[in-house]
Amino acid sequence: MNKTIFEENWILIRSLITAKWSLMVEYDLNKVDKAEVKFDKFVTMLQVKYGYTRQEARDKIGVLWAEYQANNKNNS
Repeated sequence: MNKTIFEENWILIRSLITAKWSLMVEYDLNKVDKAEVKFDKFVTMLQVKYGYTRQEARDKIGVLWAEYQANNKNNS
């Protein structure tokens, strides 16, 4: 997933996050809401809370988005 897609779909992605990453609480998501570059802020938060590398965090965000898209196509 690239930054542009993440930024454009942040509100939707935000709603999927706590089901996937239970350590991400509303306080954390509010920090991302306020960030100028939400993608970078969220990647950093995943690194801190879960010990991912930057690339692992990016990959896991991509998987979350791919799963959402696959499920959304099936529900259409």
